Amino acid sequence: MLVRRDLLKATFTALAAGVSGGRALAQSAPPAPPPGPAPFGREVVVEVARALAKRPFAAPAAELREPFANLTYEQYVGIKTRPGAAIWSGENRGFAVEPLHRGFIFGAPVELYVVEDKIAKRIAYDQAKFDYGGLKVGDKLPEIGFSGFRVLSPQGGGPEKELALFQGASFYRALARGQTLGVTARGLSIRTADSRGEEFPVFRSFWIEKPTLADNALVIHALLDSQSVTGAYLFTLRPGEATIIDAELTLFPRAAIDHLGIGGAAAASLFTPLDHRRSDDPRPTVAETNGLQMLTGKDEWLWRPVSNRDTLQISAFVDANPKGFGFLTRDRDIETYQDDIQHWELRPSLWVEPIGDWGEGSVQLVEIPSESEVNANIVAYWRPKQALAAGKEATFAYRQFWCWSPPARPPFAVAVSAFGGRAPTPKLRRFIVQFAGDNLGDPQRVANLRPALTTSPGSATNIRAYANPKTKTCRVVFDVDPAGETFCELRLVLQSGDEPISETWLYRWTV
Repeated sequence: MLVRRDLLKATFTALAAGVSGGRALAQSAPPAPPPGPAPFGREVVVEVARALAKRPFAAPAAELREPFANLTYEQYVGIKTRPGAAIWSGENRGFAVEPLHRGFIFGAPVELYVVEDKIAKRIAYDQAKFDYGGLKVGDKLPEIGFSGFRVLSPQGGGPEKELALFQGASFYRALARGQTLGVTARGLSIRTADSRGEEFPVFRSFWIEKPTLADNALVIHALLDSQSVTGAYLFTLRPGEATIIDAELTLFPRAAIDHLGIGGAAAASLFTPLDHRRSDDPRPTVAETNGLQMLTGKDEWLWRPVSNRDTLQISAFVDANPKGFGFLTRDRDIETYQDDIQHWELRPSLWVEPIGDWGEGSVQLVEIPSESEVNANIVAYWRPKQALAAGKEATFAYRQFWCWSPPARPPFAVAVSAFGGRAPTPKLRRFIVQFAGDNLGDPQRVANLRPALTTSPGSATNIRAYANPKTKTCRVVFDVDPAGETFCELRLVLQSGDEPISETWLYRWTV
């Protein structure tokens, strides 16, 4: 049995193989042999990340030999795991794991291990477990490695279905029962939309613990690496009505990092009734998420619809010790989207709850211009105010809910839709925001209801509220004069007397 220092050496051997293996394959040379079984625990990943941070970063090579070099999307998705070939498939453990082939945009190699009885064993590439579609691959392929893995789980006693996907840089996705994949989480964000250029950390290795049916949880360890930082990650997946992922991470900065993103996510938004891009598209809305929900450290509920912008827009919502944030799909009516192929109404909401105090910082929202519905052009994450110092370890933890609706919800009315466009008067912009909630069915509160609206810069006029206690809704209509400016920050909340009876609706209008 190997001792810990042997496992560290073996891991670095595997990392070296991951860096040089692509070049070796491209030159038809055999890759380095995989390390054998080794004792494993959470502390091993921490030690590997700490030691790796003292070494210069070396990016994993993504080169592949034919026929896997330069695959089209259609060719790549034609490579499938053969039925029953997933790890633990048919063993009644609650989970199965499909290693994913390299190719297309997923060329970088990832080391995969299974852990059983605290012993880690590398998963070797097995040609017999893949159906290559129309590709001619030959009788014996060399060790190619993997690009990530898919987690499968039985759904309501039925067959195994996709539960989560870890593939590409530090990206991963999950979904609740009955949903389709949508929003993407990021293990770590560095300098997102920064003029200095974004840095994309990568997961280099994963250790997946063999599950038991009684636990109803899958434990995954991961090693993160980039130019500026390494990290030891622990993910615990729990399926149910919502899929819960607990994330614990310890970071080891190689260099000072002043723009860090924790608990980040990205989603696509091509157009909505607020931005009217591609007005000739027959669909009224094309978006994976309707907006960014936030619960501040002071218990204020904020809702910010997202938009596909003409220019890059960055918003910072300053806070201390946030209690939650995330991208939500609130509108689950297919009539809103009119898309029987993409089914945007079935995409997950992703709600993030920090574990422990995160201190001062801000929720950052980045809205990136996009011409394609496959681009994840809306990004959000927590940015700590204090920079990470080189050589100083940092830890964070949070819980993700991949769900239909998050467990934490505003205790009053929420904004369910918003529309924007030209007002009848030249140079004015008209907005319509509709709120819904049980408290709007209270005739006394509705009688005293008033919309509190602020604009900066510019001014708001013709503010009207149309409350309907029978439907428990209130529609607010108003016009904005931007006073010749190219943008205007809007803030709207319903009040009964001096008491808020709705979340706070925020939006940035831009030319």
